[in-house]
Amino acid sequence: MGFILNPLYTIVSGIMIAFHKVLSPIFGFDSGVTWSLSIMGLVILIRTILIPLFVKQIKSQRAMTALQPHLKDIQKKYKDDRQKQSEEMMKLYKEHKTNPLASCFPILAQAPIMFALFTVLNGIAHDKSHGLMKGDYLESAKNATFFGAKISETFLGSDSLTVKIVTVFLIAFMSATTFTTQKQLMTKGMPKMDSSNNMMLQQQKIMLYLFPVIFAISGVNFPVGVLIYWSTTNLWTWGQQFYVIKRNPTPGSPAYEALQHKRAQKAKLNGGELPEGSTLEGDAPKVEGQRQQPKKAKKKKK
Repeated sequence: MGFILNPLYTIVSGIMIAFHKVLSPIFGFDSGVTWSLSIMGLVILIRTILIPLFVKQIKSQRAMTALQPHLKDIQKKYKDDRQKQSEEMMKLYKEHKTNPLASCFPILAQAPIMFALFTVLNGIAHDKSHGLMKGDYLESAKNATFFGAKISETFLGSDSLTVKIVTVFLIAFMSATTFTTQKQLMTKGMPKMDSSNNMMLQQQKIMLYLFPVIFAISGVNFPVGVLIYWSTTNLWTWGQQFYVIKRNPTPGSPAYEALQHKRAQKAKLNGGELPEGSTLEGDAPKVEGQRQQPKKAKKKKK
């Protein structure tokens, strides 16, 4: 298995070392700031590469939203035949080229990267080289600190109070950003649905509470460097999702309705036509009525 993962170790360690070489003249070769920013640089590069996958995820989520009425019909039609119901659903997904698990793809795509990073940083703590992390780089990374905690240490593997405080803070931040990202998607980025019989919404609710718990439990085994990586990627995900929801929201979602209303107000103020699909309920009729009333009054006087 090692020979399969060795290229991944080389890539991960090579990216970190490349950022380290750029930052060393500024912060110093052995500085914890240099190594922490190198890990964050790894996040930025990986997430930039994954942007096309994120776009695909958004398209799949919107396709799933459009399929909800059809899925409900299938559930009603084959409510007594689970196997036939599953077959028809899979057929529907195939026809529309979508997948209910597409929202997990970015996390799954990062899993090998995180595993490689975990192995590289865990090797640092035991003076074991992986990829290009060896020699002076291995020794430097082993002693580098993040707010006083070595980036190679874990909550369970250290007796240092500083390490425990830093890891608890990062685990809490990692779990909180996971929760708020999922909550943001459910409350602003998804169309309003009936939660009683909606498989997609039920899956989203499970993810809302399950992933933060998983991160909180497993985080005690992560080196500080991995916690920095995962916290940074969670923050990236939140910001990326916030941008998409605000600028290109899913039709029918609260964010979409707010954007359409905002555009309609802007068009009204500028005296132009309303954008397609935009409405200002009650506003236009009132304005027209107010303009017509004085004209009718003048005719009566004559």
